[in-house]
Amino acid sequence: MEAPERHVRRGFAELLHDRCGLLDAPHYQEQVVAIAAVMTQAFRSGRKVLWCGKRRQRRRRAALGAEFSGRFLRERGGLPSEALSVNTSALTAIANDFGFEYVFARQVEAFAQPGDVVVGITTSGRSPNVLRALEAARIAGATTVAFTGNGGGRAAELADLILAGPHGYSALVQEVHITFGHIICDLVEQDLLLG
Repeated sequence: MEAPERHVRRGFAELLHDRCGLLDAPHYQEQVVAIAAVMTQAFRSGRKVLWCGKRRQRRRRAALGAEFSGRFLRERGGLPSEALSVNTSALTAIANDFGFEYVFARQVEAFAQPGDVVVGITTSGRSPNVLRALEAARIAGATTVAFTGNGGGRAAELADLILAGPHGYSALVQEVHITFGHIICDLVEQDLLLG
């Protein structure tokens, strides 16, 4: 068994190596800029951004949604952005009546309109509740965005835009999502305030 100190150092070294490798992947820049542009356009048009994903992504969804409704780095008015996991009454009622795979899709049906952006976060690209939400978003006329990894799975087929994280375990993919999610927040704020 590896000593805990050595395990921590190795894990941190791998994290830094993986993050530094992102700089050499030009597709990330294109993906991030494109996603930031559709979100900026949605906000400029008075539309909203809705976030959904499985339990492990709950905090990231809520945090990224709150960066817009609250603020990220700059003073500005609030922007309409919401994580669909925050209304526990809706989650439990929908799961009870329709099944857990519909907890986001039913909310997307209720709230998404043309010009909105619906972001589905799934590290595997195969989470049924996220896939159904993306399907519902397409029917509603919203722009679909998938934060995914490991090749993208079915989520990549349902999304207009993709933030395709690396192949690997979920924690690594989630690190990429939160890093680029914050860059997207920064780009949107800059564009709205300076553009």
